[in-house]
Amino acid sequence: MVVAHGGQSVSAEPTTAYQLAVLRMIPLVATIRHAVRGRGVVVRRPRFEVRGWNDANASPVRDLSRILDDLRAEFGPVPVVLVGHSMGARAALRAAGHPSVAAAAGLAPWLPPGEPVGQLTGRRILLAHGTADAVTSPADTWVYAERARALTSVTEIEVRTGEHTMLWRAPLWHGLAAAFTCLALGIPTPSGSAAAAVANARPPQRTVV
Repeated sequence: MVVAHGGQSVSAEPTTAYQLAVLRMIPLVATIRHAVRGRGVVVRRPRFEVRGWNDANASPVRDLSRILDDLRAEFGPVPVVLVGHSMGARAALRAAGHPSVAAAAGLAPWLPPGEPVGQLTGRRILLAHGTADAVTSPADTWVYAERARALTSVTEIEVRTGEHTMLWRAPLWHGLAAAFTCLALGIPTPSGSAAAAVANARPPQRTVV
């Protein structure tokens, strides 16, 4: 499984290991690794080449596609789960059409109007957004979810008081990502409210946690 960090709308500046968007994924990955421990799941936390999405270049999508190709060459046609935050969520959902991808999750995703959904066909999708997010639009996420539901099953989780950095109620955000990964890979999910929310969600109803 692959975790994709956030970034900026436009920037050609190289990413570094010490940028906040990159560092924010460390505890999220730790929770996922704990949940899948002993199950033969490889968890990767790559760093995008540059910080920005960069309009039509969709720079992080290119990076993710290359990573997915490399994983397929290394491990064969095993199922891959993508989990992304903010810009990384947009990239993960765009890259979900890769033949290796079985599922993709967007946490506090950046999904502007007109974002394509055709690549999601046949994939398991999770979209989680906080009600207090002032950086990316929860309303845009729910519109995207409605469009995607015509093609596949979409689990929608609304995080009460959740803000963009996912620091407030961080264990819940981490638990959502871990539970979704386990469910998508067909392995036992960890206990707790986050796992219950994902496991008991009944699309197209939105679950509020």
